[in-house]
Amino acid sequence: MSRIAYVNGAYQRHSEAAVHIEDRGFQLADGVYEVCEIRHGYIVDLTRHLDRLDRSLSELRMAWPMTRAALILIIREVARRNRVKNGLFYLQVTRGAARRDHVFPAADTPSTIVVTAKRTDASVIAKKNASGISAITVPENRWDRVDIKSVGLLPNVLARQAAKEQGAQEAIFVETDGTVKEGAATNVWIVDKEGRLRTRHAEHGILRGITRTTLKDVTAAIGLEIVEQAFSVEDMLEAREVFITAATSICFPVVAVNGKTIANGHPGSVSQKIREAFFDIAEKTAI
Repeated sequence: MSRIAYVNGAYQRHSEAAVHIEDRGFQLADGVYEVCEIRHGYIVDLTRHLDRLDRSLSELRMAWPMTRAALILIIREVARRNRVKNGLFYLQVTRGAARRDHVFPAADTPSTIVVTAKRTDASVIAKKNASGISAITVPENRWDRVDIKSVGLLPNVLARQAAKEQGAQEAIFVETDGTVKEGAATNVWIVDKEGRLRTRHAEHGILRGITRTTLKDVTAAIGLEIVEQAFSVEDMLEAREVFITAATSICFPVVAVNGKTIANGHPGSVSQKIREAFFDIAEKTAI
């Protein structure tokens, strides 16, 4: 079955879908995006993802490409046309196509909007959850507004490539003082030596992950308390558990960082409990 994409008002074959060569997302990374999990025929945490999209658009002084209700209909239709029951959808909005110039184009320039959906292999995710993944640390070198979900991800790309070349699956950004920030595409959590579930505060310096936010509801439901407190690489290496969260993976246990084994080298019980409870508690929107 051929995949279908939605681009600027039309459903098209994925292999033929295209945007203008002077689209500002392509030339200037002048755009934002969202990625959202689809599980068992339901879109997970759609309201929070669209709320974050609204914030990102607002921070970049970009208008919505259409009403929220219309966008939801398109997302659901793209998922249906691609017969995605378990997978994800990707949504990108840019400031549109215009003569290349660093300043904003005319106010009436139409936004560019792209929505795609694809299936994912549940067995691959299950294997990573069963065995855990490894990570490396890299120096923080991104712009200051990583709280905006911008398509400008070159530092993240280079970090992930560095991880791959070292046999790892994620790269974790670290400040010059040794403080852990976040992963290239994830938020980072630890169960520290005292048994506390900790993650960095999200007021500044990291993306406020949707899975991170929903995980607060999950932990409350299963009786776990979260401490929003910065931690160092040393704290991470000495932790009882380390795990990362994202919409595309929910909760992956990290069993080694920079080649050093975390705890006993096996996924821990806290990440397992969170993963098992997550879908029941998260918001679910039928396709």
